[in-house]
Amino acid sequence: MTATRVPERTGSHEPASTQHVTEKDRTGRAGRIVATAAKYATLVLACFASLLPIVVIVIAALKPAEEFRSSGVFELPSGVYLGNFVTAFTDGRMALGFVHTAIILTVSVGGAVVIGAMTAYAVDRFEFAAKRLVLVLFLIAVLVPGVTMQVATFQIVNGLGLYNTLLAPIVLFMGTDIVSIYIFLQFVRSVPRELDEAATLDGANHWTIFWQIIFPLLKPAVVTVVVIKGFAAYNEFYIPHLYMPSRELPVLSTSLFRFMGPYGSQWEIIAAGVLIVIIPTLVVFLMLQRYIYNGFTSGASK
Repeated sequence: MTATRVPERTGSHEPASTQHVTEKDRTGRAGRIVATAAKYATLVLACFASLLPIVVIVIAALKPAEEFRSSGVFELPSGVYLGNFVTAFTDGRMALGFVHTAIILTVSVGGAVVIGAMTAYAVDRFEFAAKRLVLVLFLIAVLVPGVTMQVATFQIVNGLGLYNTLLAPIVLFMGTDIVSIYIFLQFVRSVPRELDEAATLDGANHWTIFWQIIFPLLKPAVVTVVVIKGFAAYNEFYIPHLYMPSRELPVLSTSLFRFMGPYGSQWEIIAAGVLIVIIPTLVVFLMLQRYIYNGFTSGASK
């Protein structure tokens, strides 16, 4: 039997199709590397831009007044000076500001949560003629700039006798915006209507259904709204400064305003006060960040 001779390969070149695939893989790999590098470079720049103001504030807060005026913005302090923190806390009456801020936050944010959750429950579970009109009116109220409504708002607050009292910012912060309603609405829609029907067969009314069935299931949404509304009210300066001008009613945002004057400002003390104000918000955010993310993502996916 004559053996069939297999022709030897005379060259080491790969077929054209294989070379094409290899070049395509290399190009794709290079593109992925460039995309990854660009992504991390963007993240680093964003972190730098976010942390740079905080670094400047920390540097300024640790300098005495003489050193702050004679040194550069990015120049490190010669030592750790804590007198600015003591001055900001005592002369700025920040202890009283913490008390007033806590009262305003507790009442206004709690009221906003209850009103927003009830509004979302009524919009989703009840059918009425002006249902779409209500949502449109909420949306229109958001689109109108708040500054343009301050003249009318001030007259209403003054007419109700709330001017220069803690009730003025409480009532204004308690107003529920369309964002809070939308967050609650997504979670209310995820609750099966069969639970309402089963509770109705057991003799429960709408009030009982809301408080005992619907509201306990809105925990992620409640935490999200509390953080969003709470941070907004905590950092607000315009409303307390306009509606509570008395020095006997300071909040954290207006207490730092004491160190600003027409002939100069004590920026090193203001920087120390800013750090004091930042610490509670940072602690709260680190404790509740997973609930915040769940409130946004879960509400959107259910």
